Amino acid sequence: MKKIALTIAVLFSISISNIWAEGNGVNDVNEVKGTNNTTVRTIKAPRFARPLVEKWIKEYAKTQPGVEFQIAKGQGNSDLNVVLDDKNFSQIVYFGETAVLPITARSSEAARLLEGKHLNNKKLKQLYFLNEDFDEEVKKNKAFETITVYSGSNATSVASSFAHNFGEESSNFRGKRISGDDLFLNTALAKDPLGVSFNALPNIFDLKSRHLKEDLSLVGLDVKKDLANSFSDNGTLDELLTALENSKESEVAIEKVGISVNNADDEVNKFLEWVLAQGTKYNHEYGLLNLK
Repeated sequence: MKKIALTIAVLFSISISNIWAEGNGVNDVNEVKGTNNTTVRTIKAPRFARPLVEKWIKEYAKTQPGVEFQIAKGQGNSDLNVVLDDKNFSQIVYFGETAVLPITARSSEAARLLEGKHLNNKKLKQLYFLNEDFDEEVKKNKAFETITVYSGSNATSVASSFAHNFGEESSNFRGKRISGDDLFLNTALAKDPLGVSFNALPNIFDLKSRHLKEDLSLVGLDVKKDLANSFSDNGTLDELLTALENSKESEVAIEKVGISVNNADDEVNKFLEWVLAQGTKYNHEYGLLNLK
């Protein structure tokens, strides 16, 4: 009952805000016409969440055949945006969480240098960030000096989530910044044998096979012994999701994912209500955690 009440309150707030915008002459987004001249509502999503959103659109269309939602194309405005937890957005409906793990290219020189190491918070911070406060053990480890860090600079990147987990800002990453979607971080690793990076689980795992993408390897983390296999290259996506939902590992960045609303109307509100009631059951299938 609390969940239903919260949902109604959020949607009511969105509707009121939209009425205010209309009454004050605010034009949020241009209407897009779909098939049979229906009005299309658009959703913008980063690559890691796009397969889930596409699933929502497909399933929702079965219940509301007269309403059309589409993935937004290009850089223009959209009715809805899938975003990470961000205080800059006043209207967000949260539906899940994403986990961000450190990665490198499989069988690369970086993977060889880090093989067998189980990095804790302090060592991960020293590997990924500009920091003069190195202890003697790390100073003697040449692997940290030779490895190049690749981080995302896009507004939708998980870079801030990864950095904040270690008490850092995304501007403090060592190495090179990659523009565009975080999926390009994987491409950068493929081209640099000494590269390391990080990414959201849906960008790391093959959603069909449920195993790591064949060209990627996880950086070893200092986790509990009973979870070691789940956090290895041999673990499956489902084992990892279960481990993360049942055990908090400080080395893993976890961030809430939600939908921010730019243009609310009755159809958008109905869609949001459906996402909270029915759409979240697809979270695991598409590599996201359920909200605690």
